[in-house]
Amino acid sequence: MHDISMHDISGLRPSGSAIALTGINLSLGRGATRVHILKDVNLHIGTGEAVGLVGPSGSGKSTLLMIMAGLERPDTGTVRVAGEDLGGLREDALARFRGRNVGIVFQSFHLIPTMTALENVAIPLELAGAPDAAARAADELAAVGLAARSGHYPAELSGGEQQRVALARARAPNPTILIADEPTGNLDESTGAEIVDLLFASHAERGTTLVLVTHDAALARRCDRVVRMRSGRIDGQASRETEGTGA
Repeated sequence: MHDISMHDISGLRPSGSAIALTGINLSLGRGATRVHILKDVNLHIGTGEAVGLVGPSGSGKSTLLMIMAGLERPDTGTVRVAGEDLGGLREDALARFRGRNVGIVFQSFHLIPTMTALENVAIPLELAGAPDAAARAADELAAVGLAARSGHYPAELSGGEQQRVALARARAPNPTILIADEPTGNLDESTGAEIVDLLFASHAERGTTLVLVTHDAALARRCDRVVRMRSGRIDGQASRETEGTGA
């Protein structure tokens, strides 16, 4: 793994932000065990931008993704996603917003074991009331190369196939934002590369905003911008245009 040269572009504020985090602080635990996870984080991600989040384990990367997805609420600060202030939404409204706007792919596939691949992909569509959920789910499975495996259960699929199902499920509602947390962490190198190619293909074809947590420096460099976190803070940023220029 190679180091990523970081440059100070902290003033960057892309026009048409898909995600705007301002003054984000989050602590977990109580009393003497309370730990400050995120510390005064400010981050704006432009519509259609691909951003890689990197940094050592425990630096706050995954927690920051949870904030962006509305799965965790900060102690202080403002979270605006797709133009919506998530702090003003009750839990039921937040769940509906997330279902429409944010697709999530985790390191662990989080598939429902008693449902087929097709049924797993159709879940978010059915929750949104889509009348053609099954047909759209089938299309998404075909798009990730699993048309022939739609009737199989997760236990009958390889790890790479399960992650393809998870990606198809995340893409199915056609979200404006796709968030991936170490999506290749449980896969071998070859299978992981295939998943990554599918992620970036979806980003390119649909103009989806992509936020990717990874330990892989080469993978992070495929993004438009790399954001390094350390000890709960943003420690540096680099764009593809500035990386390696000495700017």
